Amino acid sequence: MCGLTGIITANGVTPDRSLLDDMNRAQAHRGPDQHDCVTLPGAGLAHRRLTILDPTSGEQPMTTEDGRFTLVYNGEIYNYRQLNAELEAEGYRFAGHCDTETLLRAWQQWGPDCVARLRGMFAFAVWDAEEKRVHLVRDRLGIKPLYYALTADGDLLFGSELKTLMAHPRLAREIEPQALESYLALGYVPEPLAIFKNSYKLSAGHTLTWQAGESAPVGTAYWDIDFGAKPQDDEPAVAAELRERLDESVRMRLIADVPLGAFLSGGVDSSAIVSLMAGASDDPVNTCAIGFDHGAFDESDYARQIARLFGTNHREHQIASEDFDLIDKLVDVYDEPFADSSALPTYRVCELARKQVKVALSGDGGDESFAGYRRYRLHWAESRARAKLPGAIRKPLFGALGRAYPKLDWAPQVLRAKTTFQAMAMDTAEAYCHGVSMIAQPLRERLYSKKFKGELQGYRTRDLFRGHAANAGTDHPLSVAQYLDFKTYLPGDILTKVDRASMAHGLEVRVPLLDHEFVTWAAGLSPQCKLRRGESKYMLKKAFEPTLPHDILYRRKQGFSVPLDDWFRGPLRDAGRRALTEGALVDCRVFDPDALRSLWEQHESGRFDHGTPIWSLLMLARFLERETQGAAFVAREGQVAAYA
Repeated sequence: MCGLTGIITANGVTPDRSLLDDMNRAQAHRGPDQHDCVTLPGAGLAHRRLTILDPTSGEQPMTTEDGRFTLVYNGEIYNYRQLNAELEAEGYRFAGHCDTETLLRAWQQWGPDCVARLRGMFAFAVWDAEEKRVHLVRDRLGIKPLYYALTADGDLLFGSELKTLMAHPRLAREIEPQALESYLALGYVPEPLAIFKNSYKLSAGHTLTWQAGESAPVGTAYWDIDFGAKPQDDEPAVAAELRERLDESVRMRLIADVPLGAFLSGGVDSSAIVSLMAGASDDPVNTCAIGFDHGAFDESDYARQIARLFGTNHREHQIASEDFDLIDKLVDVYDEPFADSSALPTYRVCELARKQVKVALSGDGGDESFAGYRRYRLHWAESRARAKLPGAIRKPLFGALGRAYPKLDWAPQVLRAKTTFQAMAMDTAEAYCHGVSMIAQPLRERLYSKKFKGELQGYRTRDLFRGHAANAGTDHPLSVAQYLDFKTYLPGDILTKVDRASMAHGLEVRVPLLDHEFVTWAAGLSPQCKLRRGESKYMLKKAFEPTLPHDILYRRKQGFSVPLDDWFRGPLRDAGRRALTEGALVDCRVFDPDALRSLWEQHESGRFDHGTPIWSLLMLARFLERETQGAAFVAREGQVAAYA
């Protein structure tokens, strides 16, 4: 696991090596073991290495003997041994057993088509000195990140994290309006957007090729998920195949020349992974878990139960749920505003794991593949109800109910119908966007200033969801919701959260449930195999009934959560009040100051629970304060905002 960065110059000159070193130094945490850079006519490439395989070889940047191709790469190719055998049959010879050399030879032999043969997580750049062209590639699910940007003078910058691009003095630092709108809706900036204008994330499953003189680079998809369900009549056979496929995926990810372990929350996904790791190893599995001092959010008892069952070498650490010292640290870790509050415990569990291992397997991806989120069940039910009413009746009826019905945060769940009424008036994609929004669109509209609404030019985050839904290749509401999460929430939130938190500690995290062959197979299962009679992850649980205890498989899902509503009426009261009533949010001209103040007063009084929106705004405020380093964040004519 590593970090990469580079500069492709618009005029073909050799980039400034000291500038490239600065960009590479900005991501030193991603690769503490080795670093280097090369500068060539038209290109500079740099790399930081976290050594997992073959520490005696694999240094990057790596160049072919003829000097044509130079590679910088972040990730793991799990089938590199099979690829080596194919390449050796073609006459190639390998100096070591590092997958970096495999990838370079694969590109040399098959060119861009080699990506179809890769099984793993990766982001890489190849400079072709003969054609003066750079190729950027990101893995199918977006496990590994890759940013790129064009400077005002036409140079292309790229890197594993936005901070590498930010180290370049010519990177534009103006806020992108669409990115800000999407952040406020979702709590993260979804790909391909980045928080700054003319900066982008290469989308999952995409490649990008570019050379000086061409127009702005645009990514091209090389892979997508197919949710076309295939008949599955034999439930025991499907459960057995699921277990067999996941077992293969886990075993592929146990190859390492350094200590290896697993995150263990005590939920279905991590428990299944640990059980398979235990079956594949003669030695005890290293596991770690985070406990909380807030009982409603603590799962450590379940983690200990699984650790005892499989005899793992288990470590855990209890942290205060009010771990506020991390707030400003997270702003530095994530570069862009990031409002998933579970980033706090994720950072701590990565910190704990790194004391024991250098590689950890996680259970991420199980919720997306097997419909583990509660919102899937609600969306499916709403969609069935929506289909029974013509749009001409449904939209005005439920639109009026959604506007008129009060927001009853204090009431029993059955009486909190406002969000459901609003969703019933929408199409499927917009309704799902509405359901996952941290700040719902009606509230965002109240918070925005007239100036900022004009800068958005009509864009709203629902447009992004509608665009993805049009490519889903299915109209089943559950499958559409899963597809939308694979395109937005999984890469933008879950995988970003884990990548940055783990890399901040020099830890590699591998995700067996996101093996692309396993994901493809799971996507082809019928919706009823995933969600049946209200039971989420139906087939995954069936597959592990012989192995895992019933109370692990069928207990209520918890996840990493923190009590935001309570925080902002308690220890974060002053921080929340300051964020919404003075400083960066008030000065940036994106928001109506009176609306911000009203939001805070409603929450502080206890009449409404606005903990999640306030957290999003607090994290944005801290981001803006860091970016301006105390200078005024001002709006200029024709711009949303620029830094003075």
